[in-house]
Amino acid sequence: MAEDAPPLSEEEEREVEERSPPTAKVVHAAVSKQGDDELDRPAGSLFWSGLAAGIAIMASVAAQGALHQRLPDAPWRELVAGFGYCLGFMIVILGRMQLFTEHTMVAVLPLMRERTARNFARTGRLWAIVLFGNIVGAAAIAAAAIYLDLQSVDLTRAMLEVSAKLLDKSPAEMMLQGIPAGFLIASVAWIRSAADDSGFWIVIALTYPIAICGFTHVIAGAAEAFLLLWAGQAGIGWVVAGFLIPAFIGNVIGGTGLFAMLAHAQVKEEI
Repeated sequence: MAEDAPPLSEEEEREVEERSPPTAKVVHAAVSKQGDDELDRPAGSLFWSGLAAGIAIMASVAAQGALHQRLPDAPWRELVAGFGYCLGFMIVILGRMQLFTEHTMVAVLPLMRERTARNFARTGRLWAIVLFGNIVGAAAIAAAAIYLDLQSVDLTRAMLEVSAKLLDKSPAEMMLQGIPAGFLIASVAWIRSAADDSGFWIVIALTYPIAICGFTHVIAGAAEAFLLLWAGQAGIGWVVAGFLIPAFIGNVIGGTGLFAMLAHAQVKEEI
């Protein structure tokens, strides 16, 4: 029978503590606190941050379009161009801007901890303001891209070509393919709380699959949908009923109905 290991010194105990990853309970508490902080922010701050995020997310479409334009027409083309999709998310997430799908989970954890009318109202307020700001920002930058020639004609054509893939999907497909996208983006805040120093790689790892798998993200997709609208390739009815509403529902199911509930369920008996 093996002998018991010798006891550790205080210094060694501290080193063990420092090297140990945070527990799920600690991560839950950190993300929940972040959610409380976001819920208490002034409406103006939430809106302008959401507007900035809606504008910045266009970088995903531009970068993906640029890579699509410059790469040869080969089977691996979209696999490489998909890395461009990560750019807007890196700007938004690492810049701490308000992105609807990321804050879906963050804002819901305080509500799951305390299901009160006040928390329901606070969560609904944050969702509405951030979503509105995101969509206004995406619509505005898409209009500028089409009407103000912010980029070359060739790049505009490539951005529209990348965006036009949305037109091939039915509303049901938009919704169902929005579920994994909502789950992946909601997981960003959780994973970053456990490994904040790796934020750059976390964002790439969780957003790149959205691009190459063809999942639908309501805000990044809104930038694409509004590009198609302002270019005359889609109507407002399709933008709202064919894309925004089903993608919104899918993202909420994936981010709130799946990730947030599962993240809370694993620690609810410990808190």
